[in-house]
Amino acid sequence: MVAVGLQVPLWRAIAAFRFASLAYAAVLLAVNQAEYSRLLLAWAVLAAMTAWTAVSSVAYSDPARRNPALLTADLAATAAALLSTVFLQHSQNVADGAMPVTATWVAGPVLAWAVAFGVRGGVVSAALLSLCDIALRHLSWHALYHGTSLDGPVLLLLAGVGVGYLSQLARRAELALQRATEIEAASRERERLARGIHDSVLQVLALVQRRGAEAGGEAAEIGRLAGEQEAALRNLIAAAGEPPPSGELDVRALLSVQNSASVSVITPAEPVRLPAEAARELASAVRAALDNVRQHCAAGTRAWVLVEDEGRCVAVTVRDEGQGMAPGRLAEAEADGRLGVSHAICGRVRDLGGSASISSAPGAGTEVRLRVPAVAPVAGQA
Repeated sequence: MVAVGLQVPLWRAIAAFRFASLAYAAVLLAVNQAEYSRLLLAWAVLAAMTAWTAVSSVAYSDPARRNPALLTADLAATAAALLSTVFLQHSQNVADGAMPVTATWVAGPVLAWAVAFGVRGGVVSAALLSLCDIALRHLSWHALYHGTSLDGPVLLLLAGVGVGYLSQLARRAELALQRATEIEAASRERERLARGIHDSVLQVLALVQRRGAEAGGEAAEIGRLAGEQEAALRNLIAAAGEPPPSGELDVRALLSVQNSASVSVITPAEPVRLPAEAARELASAVRAALDNVRQHCAAGTRAWVLVEDEGRCVAVTVRDEGQGMAPGRLAEAEADGRLGVSHAICGRVRDLGGSASISSAPGAGTEVRLRVPAVAPVAGQA
């Protein structure tokens, strides 16, 4: 069970409530002694309740001990103390709905379950203790509906629902605060790195690009490459912003670094999440497709990368305006042992449970379409 910082005051409030309700139960026992047929045994039960209150309060103060075993033991101990009333009070007092020996102390585990497990935990614990209270009275259903015996169970249920909802709100607020803190820390680190890179690497690359363009010839090509690297580096800095949830990566951030003078990456405005391993493999397949464009097409050939979030799948299309391929060219390359497309692109995507298709024609460029499921496939079912 994860300790939530904003829930600490709730656990402290539960401890204070239990000690206060214990004192209230002692006062009622002292005032209503005539209702008890076994008074000494009733004080012994109250002493056991006091000991359990001290033990459970110390245990609940440690987040590592707030486990289902302790919560179940707390519920069982309270139910046993509640049901013991049938042996302590006169049978007529029990039937008339006299306050049990536990008094309001019975609500302690309901509050604890509500804080630990939310509304569902509060309802379950309140229902169990309410059944114990109803069984204690030995009343018919008609008598229950027309008397006040259901007042206690209803109050227990409302307490469980209310405190459980409050606990869920505290947990969500804690997660939101933690997320905002992570984003702020990442943003500050990105700004610090961006300032350092801008004052050194980016200025040098911009200078090389400008001087290369002025000199012309082979220097112009070097300047163009420096300009592409400058653009890629700026995109890399911009993509290092919001930290993704644990186990997931934003595909946009992995692919935006490919932006350059000859490559345009088009992504949705919202994050496109994939399991971390699937996102990295998809990005590697896209890089392999762009490497093929650089190797087999003329210098400066334009390419586009389109990212689409289809809900259950993420689709990435890599399209270039190169010379294209003749029919059967990929099959020939695979037969000759050149497995770049079949392994580095298609193989990666198939291993993720996705699909890859390549369409091309001479003079019409090439289009590579990759689709990867948003949920990792079960082993052996890819």
